[in-house]
Amino acid sequence: MTASLTTKSQKKSLRKDLRLRRKSLALQIPSVKLHHYFKELPTDILTTNVIGGFSPIGDEINIWPLLKILRTEGQRVALPVVTGVDLPLIFREWTPGCEMETDQYGVSFPAKGQTLSPQIILVPLLAFTPHGDRLGYGGGYYDRTLAALRLKGDVFACGVAYAGQEVAKLPTDAHDERLDGMLTEDGFRKFK
Repeated sequence: MTASLTTKSQKKSLRKDLRLRRKSLALQIPSVKLHHYFKELPTDILTTNVIGGFSPIGDEINIWPLLKILRTEGQRVALPVVTGVDLPLIFREWTPGCEMETDQYGVSFPAKGQTLSPQIILVPLLAFTPHGDRLGYGGGYYDRTLAALRLKGDVFACGVAYAGQEVAKLPTDAHDERLDGMLTEDGFRKFK
């Protein structure tokens, strides 16, 4: 338990600096084209037609252009919805122009729509390592969600961020779910 509290404290202290780093990167790189690199994901994974995206907030990398292109190419896109503090996220189908609501964290999600189970999940983050470790905001939503989906079958967790958000090492706990790949303005990289 002491190690977990230590790790929690380390993560908390890192988040402020990592938010500043990401803000600086967002100012330096105002527009990112991710679609070309998205096609570099392993071909067996790309055969899915359900992709879990996210609605970027603040200075997170803007994935809206990618999500819109995926929809025009016939993919079904679902966005995460928080249903409870200690529960996994659910993914509700998103279409351009659908009615959106905003949750307590300022994240937009479809007000209505079918709940889908994505095989690829695009994951926001504050930092990632060359080994697929990630640091999020501390709520554990993506860790719970990935753990639950991985118990049911294959899901590919692909972080999406600026390349400059990579760090050599991050504190991790046993419950932290690793990423399978990473998509940045510099390309796609598979972990594992």
